[in-house]
Amino acid sequence: MIDVEAARKVLRANDRGGHTVPTDGLYPFAWSWDSAITALGWLTFDEARAWDECHTMFSGQWDNGMVPHILFHGGNAESYFPGPDVWGSNTAIPSSAISQPPVWATAIRMMAERAQDRALAESALAKLMPQLIAYHDWWYNDRDRADTGLVRSYHPWESGMDNSPAWDTPLMRVPEVEWEYQRRDLGHVDQDQRPHKPEYDRYLYLVDFYKKNGFDSDIIYNECPYRVVDIGIVAILQRATKDLVVLCRQTGHHAAAERMEGEIDRTQSAIDKLWSPGHRCFFNYDLVADEPLEEVTTGTVLPLFGGLAGEQQAADMAKLLDEWIDASPFAVASTHPSSPRYEPQRYWRGPIWLHINWMLALGLRDYGYDDVADRVNGATRACVDASGFFEYFDAESGAGCGGGDFSWTAAVALYWLAD
Repeated sequence: MIDVEAARKVLRANDRGGHTVPTDGLYPFAWSWDSAITALGWLTFDEARAWDECHTMFSGQWDNGMVPHILFHGGNAESYFPGPDVWGSNTAIPSSAISQPPVWATAIRMMAERAQDRALAESALAKLMPQLIAYHDWWYNDRDRADTGLVRSYHPWESGMDNSPAWDTPLMRVPEVEWEYQRRDLGHVDQDQRPHKPEYDRYLYLVDFYKKNGFDSDIIYNECPYRVVDIGIVAILQRATKDLVVLCRQTGHHAAAERMEGEIDRTQSAIDKLWSPGHRCFFNYDLVADEPLEEVTTGTVLPLFGGLAGEQQAADMAKLLDEWIDASPFAVASTHPSSPRYEPQRYWRGPIWLHINWMLALGLRDYGYDDVADRVNGATRACVDASGFFEYFDAESGAGCGGGDFSWTAAVALYWLAD
C-alpha cells in the first residue's frame, strides 16, 4: 500500500510557497516538467495549491512563448550550478534558456477534469489557456520551422533524460568548455549516480553557445552543434496538443484548436520515418549527421503515450515492454538492459523513473494492453515499496538513487499508484 500521508509530507516539505522544489538541496528551484507532474500530486489533497503550481511556472514564460526548464525563484542562486549568471538569460524572473518536455497541457486537462472546485478550475483555465496556446505555438513555430512535423531539441537537458545513451553520439560532436567550474550536484549525490565530467563540459558549452549568440533563434536553429529530434519530446507534445485541443474547444479558443489539429496531423504523418521494425520502437534522430540514434530507451516507446503508433507498432512495443520488464529485477529500466551502455544506477542510463512508467502505462491502456500496463504498475509499486520516494531507482536492486524525498515521485504515487 502507498503511504499517502508520507507522500503528502514530501510535497509539503518541498513547498516554497507557490512552487515546489524537486528535492531540498540538490534541486533548490523550480523545474518545468517536475512542476507539472507535482501539480497532479497536490491536486489529490489541495486543489488551490495545485493551480498555484501552474501559475507560478507560467509566470516565468518568455515573451516568445517558451516556458523555461528552470525558474530561479528566490533562494540562494549560488546553491545550484549552472545558476542564472551562467545562463545569462536576463529575464524578469531569472531562468534557463531551454525548455523541457511539454507535459503541461496534459497535466492541466487532468486537473480540470478531476477538480472538485469547479469555480477555481474555470478561473485558473481562463488565465492559463492563452499561456498554454502560446507555449505550443512556440514549439511548432520555433522548433519546426520547416513544418516537418518533428520538433527539434538543442540540449540533452531539454529532453529531461539528461545523460541518456541516446545522446552520446551527437553530444560527442560538441566541444568541451575550457573554463573551470564547480558542480553542486556531486555534493548531494554519489558520483556513480550522476553524469561524467566530459558530458558536463559539453552541456556547458551548449549553454555558452546560446548566451554568446544572444539566444538568437535563427542562429541556434541553423548552427547549434547539437540538434536532434527527441522522440520523447515529440510524443509528449503530441499528447499534450491533443489535450490542448480539448481544452480549447471547451473554453472557446476555436481558432487555436484548428491550428493545433493541423500540427497533430503533421506530426502523425511524419512519425513513421522514425520507426525501426527490427527494434520494435521509434528512434531519436541526429539532424546534424542525418541519421537515426539507434539506442532503445523508455523514450523510444513513448509514442504509445502520444497516441502516435499504428496498431501493429503498438502491438510490437507492448510485446517489447513485456519482455523489457523481465530483463531486470526492477522495471522499467530507462535504457534497455541488453544495451552495452546500460548502467542500472547512473541517472538516465538505466534507472527507473516513476513518471515515465506512469506515461507508459497510460499509453498501453490507451491501446488496450491492460495486462502489460498492470505489469508496469506493479513494477512501479515495487520500487516505492523497496525504497520510498527517491528521484529514481536502481534497476538491479531497487535501491533509491539521486535525491531523496522527491516531489514528482511522491506526486505520481498520490495521483496514480494510490488512486
